[in-house]
Amino acid sequence: MSDFLLELRCEEIPARMQADARGELEKLFRQHMGDAGVALGEVAVWSTPRRLALVAKGLPERTEAVSEESKGPPEGAPDQAIEGFCRKAGVTRDQLEVRDVKGRATYFAVRNIPGRTVKDLLAEAIPAMVRAFSWPKSMRWGTASMSTESLRWVRPLSGIVAILGEDLVECEVGGIASGYVTKGHRFHGAKPEHDVTGTGFTETAVPHHPGDITIGGAHDYVEKLRACHVIVDHTEREHIVRTKAKAVAHDAGLVLVEDEGLVIENAGLTEWPVPLLGNFDPDFLEVPPEVIQLTARTNQKYFICRDKHGKLANAFVCTANIVALDGGTAIVDGNRKVLAARLSDARFFWDVDRKKPLAEHARKLANIVFHEKLGTVSDKVERVAKLAEWLASEGIVPNCDPALARQAAELCKADLVTEMVGEFPELQGLMGGYYARAEGLPDAVADAIRDHYKPVGQGDDVPTAPVTVAVSLADKLDTLRSFFSIDEKPTGSKDPFALRRAALGIIRLVTENKLRMSIGEGDLLHFFADRLKVQQKEAGVRHDLIDAVFALGGEDDLVRLLARVHALQAFVGTEDGANLLAGYKRAANILKKEEWLGVEGEIARTGEEDPLAMVDDPDLAPVIAAKMAQAHEKELSYTLEPAEKALIDALATAEPKAASAIAAEDFAGAMAALASLRAPIDAFFDEVTVNDSNPDKRAARLDLLAQFRAAVHKVADFSRIEG
Repeated sequence: MSDFLLELRCEEIPARMQADARGELEKLFRQHMGDAGVALGEVAVWSTPRRLALVAKGLPERTEAVSEESKGPPEGAPDQAIEGFCRKAGVTRDQLEVRDVKGRATYFAVRNIPGRTVKDLLAEAIPAMVRAFSWPKSMRWGTASMSTESLRWVRPLSGIVAILGEDLVECEVGGIASGYVTKGHRFHGAKPEHDVTGTGFTETAVPHHPGDITIGGAHDYVEKLRACHVIVDHTEREHIVRTKAKAVAHDAGLVLVEDEGLVIENAGLTEWPVPLLGNFDPDFLEVPPEVIQLTARTNQKYFICRDKHGKLANAFVCTANIVALDGGTAIVDGNRKVLAARLSDARFFWDVDRKKPLAEHARKLANIVFHEKLGTVSDKVERVAKLAEWLASEGIVPNCDPALARQAAELCKADLVTEMVGEFPELQGLMGGYYARAEGLPDAVADAIRDHYKPVGQGDDVPTAPVTVAVSLADKLDTLRSFFSIDEKPTGSKDPFALRRAALGIIRLVTENKLRMSIGEGDLLHFFADRLKVQQKEAGVRHDLIDAVFALGGEDDLVRLLARVHALQAFVGTEDGANLLAGYKRAANILKKEEWLGVEGEIARTGEEDPLAMVDDPDLAPVIAAKMAQAHEKELSYTLEPAEKALIDALATAEPKAASAIAAEDFAGAMAALASLRAPIDAFFDEVTVNDSNPDKRAARLDLLAQFRAAVHKVADFSRIEG
């Protein structure tokens, strides 16, 4: 058993591509080894900006010899079919064997595949893996790039190390032959030409690793590169960035603003990470802190720091890729100058934008098309303003001032045309809030402008301030209703206008603020039902119970609907609920099997059908009801069995209780009323013969089951409940 090392070295791999590249390398390696019959144990994959490395532990020396056989056409089949089978099986016709299969002579192909050395298999697999590698973006290079058949890689491939045990796996890809040699750190890889006077270093003490590095195998690869200032394991580099960035901030009496995305990115940009603390001009702190953080993070990949009181400090942490001769002073100074230039731009935008009130900025929205069928952004803003004002004035959003709701809605998109949001689109809404506050607008208006996009995702905070809720809800409702009105609905995985996200935002706003309102009808209501099932799944609510309540029809109040669903889920989880569900399904199955149509069916069978029975006229309802009552009186002329009588009595009690509980939105009480039917329905099925030979008894008992089903349906459609 031997360990295998593969290193693919190239120019800098973008940090954002490295995680997927590690997964792709392992997937291709496992695929090729699996196809060759090589059993794999532990496989580790690492990345740095300049290399991908894979180490597979305990590979065998050879694969086992195997015999493969495949069944072909019967003897006497057309020559074309037999020859096709031979090609597929990789044998010649004279190599076929004839065997008896159920009394019929049939051709079989038998291939005895000898074992092969794993070294040879790897030599074939490595070029195939490199050529099959999938990158988000790749390139060709050199004179060979004139051909479309030339090698593609994320950046020019410069070296391959492939060692099994201590033996070289000889292979070649795109003119690059495998070997034992790799390179160390790009900047520590040659003797520095700096004047070390006054740095604290002697020339011999400055770390440098000139020339090639010869690798003996997987056993010494990591440590030999570490000695040459390359930390191969990306997780180790991430740990260094994470801990040392915190440490340099702590040493200065500051607290690092943690950002795992920056940790991963800085580890992907360096082979020998060295976090360094720098400072910028404190005058830049007059710019909103989110702007400073975004500038530092997005443009420069810097961490920011806060003081012990939680306020943004004029400090940043950058990550160098070398051990500097001066301890990093020059690096920090260079980074400070670059950051200062970026912050100067941000301060300029901040100053320019505040020279105009938001209302003046908002006029420019008339020049931006929202959608060709829905008008401009200004048109959308006016719709949102009217809806927000209505939500407040109707009391749907309690304690909300309609005038403030309209004002906030009219200004909520104004920052889209500001210089700052043009540079940093991520700050839309947030900057509008800052500009509103700087202009002296009411805090409720500024907060609503800032937060009206919320909640953006499942983990985002849900607004609770009345004006913010009104504007946020109006914005999302307008988006959904507008796009549904022009038939621009999400299809499959396509949702170009983020309508699913808007629906989830509405659901959370309505349910968490307990807003009582109709959310839609028709296709829009069904769309909300689907989104509600997705959203509530994470809360542990069963989708079939949501279906069971929606199936009742006419339920478009999410607060009431979810209260009913939660009560239903608690009920079906009890023994009474489970047994009642079983009784319901049994009753429903009997009625379905008997094709029971109730009184209308009875009238048709007896020849007493009413020609006006299907007429949709409310004045005829008493006539039909009287006809039904008369039919029931005749059917119940026989002596009821005790269990039958008990069920009738239980229904007479439970139905009005459940109805009054539902009217009072006491859904737990409605479930309790249903629970009282559990014992009577169980006894009914145990002691009463539904399909009695007496047609009157049979009809009455089927009608009783229909009454039981109808009583249950007033709470939920139990036919939609699984189990």
